[in-house]
Amino acid sequence: MAGTVHAVEVRPRDFGGEVGDATFDRPVGQPYITTMTRLIDLTEPRPSLRHPEKAHRPDQPVARKPPWIRVRAPGSPVFAETLSLVREFKLATVCEEARCPNIGECWDKRHATFMIMGDTCTRACAFCNVRTGLPGALDGDEPARVADAVAKLGLSHVVVTSVDRDDLADGGARHFARTIGAIRRAAPQTTVEVLTPDFLRKEGALEAVVAAKPDVFNHNLETVPSKYLTVRPGARYFASLRLLERAKELDPSLFTKSGMMVGLGEQRNEVLQVMDDMRAAKVDFLTIGQYLQPTPKHHAVERFVPPEEFAEYAAIGAAKGFLLVSSSPLTRSSHHAGDDFVRLRAARTVHLNGDINVDPSPMRL
Repeated sequence: MAGTVHAVEVRPRDFGGEVGDATFDRPVGQPYITTMTRLIDLTEPRPSLRHPEKAHRPDQPVARKPPWIRVRAPGSPVFAETLSLVREFKLATVCEEARCPNIGECWDKRHATFMIMGDTCTRACAFCNVRTGLPGALDGDEPARVADAVAKLGLSHVVVTSVDRDDLADGGARHFARTIGAIRRAAPQTTVEVLTPDFLRKEGALEAVVAAKPDVFNHNLETVPSKYLTVRPGARYFASLRLLERAKELDPSLFTKSGMMVGLGEQRNEVLQVMDDMRAAKVDFLTIGQYLQPTPKHHAVERFVPPEEFAEYAAIGAAKGFLLVSSSPLTRSSHHAGDDFVRLRAARTVHLNGDINVDPSPMRL
């Protein structure tokens, strides 16, 4: 049959029980490895799965959200205008792809976080709703389109993030740099914040991004070290921490920022240790928010952390020396990013001047 292969299912017993279940293709006519086979017609269209690596996983319970996690449904005229502009310039936003709960509030203010390098990520984090798979080629016109959108929206501050692009030699670092440069030319008064991947094993990538002179360099640690294997298996905690530290070494004037989620089963003392690790890496701005499960195939919410615990984390973070801490159930990396940048600069001025009579207000709840 044209376009048909046999898929042979190999059980652990075939390898002495040392490997898990796997599926291998074999040409028609060759001997079976086992008697368990199935036919796949490659001419038949197959539905595109957003998270193919999670399809085989059992569903996780989806917990009912507590009353303190409530957002206004999007739908205002300004929201519609922002959506129309994003479509006009053929751009992706993390607001949509990650199903951010704050999209209604942010887009109502014409604030959108642009996600460059496509909508498909090469990682498979257990918490993230962004599509996973093999991405397409980079769009060379994308930096200019992002810059034009920023200018048309009249943004005073913009956040640019991306999918992970492990398939690229530089992880997409030069594309970030070109995007920053395009924004500087199209909207010179706009401050630029980048939220980057970890550029794991991509020599020179971080240097290329920092050399482009963003105002804020953000890379999220996401969770505590003990949860990396299940929550962020493609990343390495200390590599991410070193990325933040190295960014500050390359440009001491650069604001550095990092965030984490809670509600994934972490312990309080682990959260405090992450704070200490960030401060040792000279991170300026910490964000902490509640993890919300995108689908039943994603990591379950182990606990909804009450607002008073977020307030406690904010107070502790301020005491540990962060210039700014945003800690609340609905805090996300890019939420209120423009307002926070103004406060971040003011806090640094107070810190450098040593003016003990001015309250830098490092906490935002």
